[in-house]
Amino acid sequence: MESGKRKISGREKDEASIQLLEKLQEQLRSSNASIRRRAAFNLSWMQEDGLDILKGILFGDYQVTTKNAAAYGLRKMQGRMKKMALEVLKQGLTQHNSATAEICRNALQLLGHKIPAEYLPKKRVAKKSRIREIPRKTRPRRTIGTR
Repeated sequence: MESGKRKISGREKDEASIQLLEKLQEQLRSSNASIRRRAAFNLSWMQEDGLDILKGILFGDYQVTTKNAAAYGLRKMQGRMKKMALEVLKQGLTQHNSATAEICRNALQLLGHKIPAEYLPKKRVAKKSRIREIPRKTRPRRTIGTR
């Protein structure tokens, strides 16, 4: 899963900030859950740049654990970015990738938002199976031989 190079926007003028964003994006794909969460939290404080990175990871072709960390970062967005992060999570409900939709659904539930019924998982009704008796005619008869 390649990260791909992002276009540098006007907000990212400083070379140090570019390196920091790349470092946090790399840490978001770490195998250590603590490092992933910390990177997602740090990205949540980085306004538009953090939102772009978290959104790209949530909708991209990444592992479920990485997507979970991105959803955590979106949940932790503060201030004016909170509304935009909620919109990203609501967009995730319509994704064809079932893992992304489930992650976004869980994140919205953790934030206390009501999930529309059309985005809730379908409950599968278990088909009850009865134990049937096999008719006597089709069963082979066992004869007990006498000596």
